[in-house]
Amino acid sequence: MSESIVLEVPDDADEQNDLLIRIFNSGDGALYDSLYTPDAISNISGGPLSGEERTAFFKEFLATGPKINSTVLQTYTTGDTSLLIVDYEMTVPGPDGATTQLRGTCTDVVIRDEEGKWRLAVDRPVAAEEHAA
Repeated sequence: MSESIVLEVPDDADEQNDLLIRIFNSGDGALYDSLYTPDAISNISGGPLSGEERTAFFKEFLATGPKINSTVLQTYTTGDTSLLIVDYEMTVPGPDGATTQLRGTCTDVVIRDEEGKWRLAVDRPVAAEEHAA
């Protein structure tokens, strides 16, 4: 990676979103996973993953070159917890070189850890053609 990415997750939700986009689009799955709490749950894979399974998924998935863009629609913060409602668009390359376009809304929960840094605790993207459970 030629560009250095600062991992200090800011307090501002739009700036958090911008950082997540940059790191996701960098293709560095380990770096992206470092933005999560150790016990965080990610549903980007299509099912809930945490811990080592989540880390392995991000390393493998982001190495394939997917790209994401997202916009924060709403933010609700209380104390050290924020709920972000985000619209996203993702381009996912397939093994044959064709790409799949995904669009939808993601619900992200970020928490401020003991060191005062914001980390993702839950992400739950729902593609536009799916219905929230």
